[in-house]
Amino acid sequence: MAPVEIIIAQKGNDLDVEKHSMFQDQEFTTNDKFTLDGKECINPGWQDMQKKSKAVWSDDKKSLKITTIFPMGDGGEMTLIEIFKMDGSNMVIDSSASSSYGDMSETIVYDKQ
Repeated sequence: MAPVEIIIAQKGNDLDVEKHSMFQDQEFTTNDKFTLDGKECINPGWQDMQKKSKAVWSDDKKSLKITTIFPMGDGGEMTLIEIFKMDGSNMVIDSSASSSYGDMSETIVYDKQ
């Protein structure tokens, strides 16, 4: 379910992240809005649930960590951690998720357009 395209726009303290993905041959887009001050942000998720996220810059300001918690169908929660950083002309997202279904991690590399 890794996004095939990500569009990121920053305006002051606000960050918009638009992800274009494919799942079971269906295209879908998610639009999340964050603030860059570490305060909790709430965005819509699957089937009317809400995702609660915090975005925090690393001390050296070279990466942005977004931690998102959202409810799962089994009554538990999933924690998703995404670390956005630049590597030359590529954007790299290190992603890890943990829930009652288990743990996963992946690294996705995008060409900057």
